[in-house]
Amino acid sequence: MTNCSFQLPIMQERMLLNELTHRIRNELTAAISMISLAAARSSNKEVRAALANVMELLHNYADVHHALQMPERDTRVDAAAYLRKLCLTISRSKLERMKIDLVLDAPPLWLQSNQCWLLGMIVYELITNAARHAFSGRNGAIRVELLCTGTFVECRVLDNGSAPANCHPGRGLKIVDALAEALIGRFHQEFGSAGSASILLFPSSTEAQITANGRTHHTIPSASDDTSSVAYFNQSLPTPQTTGIQATE
Repeated sequence: MTNCSFQLPIMQERMLLNELTHRIRNELTAAISMISLAAARSSNKEVRAALANVMELLHNYADVHHALQMPERDTRVDAAAYLRKLCLTISRSKLERMKIDLVLDAPPLWLQSNQCWLLGMIVYELITNAARHAFSGRNGAIRVELLCTGTFVECRVLDNGSAPANCHPGRGLKIVDALAEALIGRFHQEFGSAGSASILLFPSSTEAQITANGRTHHTIPSASDDTSSVAYFNQSLPTPQTTGIQATE
């Protein structure tokens, strides 16, 4: 048994990613400043109100971008607190205006910062995918669950929408598959009449077994039956009446 940390990108890739992050942050800041100046110069109340809404939306996008930044140091982070912050920014930037509730159910769970980063990007893609495809303009709810089962972390993103089970995976789900592989994990989806469930399972420890050929190895538990997660979601979360993220511990 050898300690083998989940590796962040190599130095050159990390530098390029940091540069891209810095550029996006600066461009968002510049756009917000220009809109703020235009609003201040306008004498029309409706124009100022519209521009204020645009500024708020850009601020929310910037908050999501900040929450998904690559960690600077390899430290341990409470994944529940990390996801709570991320889900709040996603709700404000995307879901509130779509009248989709976002519920987070996550007890304190300490993981490495780069594990949380990869987990956060997966959760972002799955929430965005559900919001885009599951509700067809209707009100709805998305539930994110995080739990530790033995030596593994299980994260579920469930919705009470009606996305078709035979839809072809887009770029977002291909990204999720790649991120799950980076976590040495497994990702699968379930569909039912009550909605859909996206389930991620990955090792909670940074200790990876090294096999004889030098490759890392974990035995990932098999998936649950096809409808259990969807049925549980239908029982545990009735159709909501209000919007906004709720966090339960």
